[in-house]
Amino acid sequence: MSSNLPINVEALLARLPLFNGLVPDEIARLARGTREIHAAKGDILFHKGDPCNGFHIVVYGQIKLAFTSPQGNEKVVEIINQGQSFGEALMFMEKPYIVYAQALADTHLLHVAKATLFAELERDPALSRKMLAGLSMRLHQLINDVESYSLQSGKQRIIGFLLRELPEGDADSDVAITLPTSKGIIASRLNLTQEHFSRILHELSELGLIVVAGRRIHIPSVARLRSHEG
Repeated sequence: MSSNLPINVEALLARLPLFNGLVPDEIARLARGTREIHAAKGDILFHKGDPCNGFHIVVYGQIKLAFTSPQGNEKVVEIINQGQSFGEALMFMEKPYIVYAQALADTHLLHVAKATLFAELERDPALSRKMLAGLSMRLHQLINDVESYSLQSGKQRIIGFLLRELPEGDADSDVAITLPTSKGIIASRLNLTQEHFSRILHELSELGLIVVAGRRIHIPSVARLRSHEG
């Protein structure tokens, strides 16, 4: 999956929000411990139990983090999109991966080696704070997910997901969105079966709250969808 094509890793690192504010010398040190990875759609980046020797950043593309239950069912834990990172917590804990990672589209990633990052964290407390903030946001989202699975109906979860996918500035308008990945993967992410997910989309369509055309969802009135109690 690694590519031999010359790419300016320093320029890529400098554009990432996590490393915003680092001076060129700091970026250069990080780049020396960074390798680029090109994963084709369907490629497995790592398996559950593999050692975690750094963390990944998605430059473009999309990565699915998931595990397989003892019954053989896949559970999607997270979908990682452009500009997002993953693997930091396990890297700090020096634990192996507890999920597997698979590319949902052709994806370009950067892998920052643990030793390189740790050396930079010792030099720059601001970088430590940024990484802590990022991990805290992920933990907050995880808590929200657990609360959603426990307290919300499947319909409420799907409505919440659709509302989160809205472009900014479309609070009450007629709008169309494109689902970021397949319905099966989104269903698993929301802790629903694909059949239940499809049934709820059909129910919302019959109520006139959405119009479904493949992965494209038209919402005639965001306000009506938001007010629907499920």
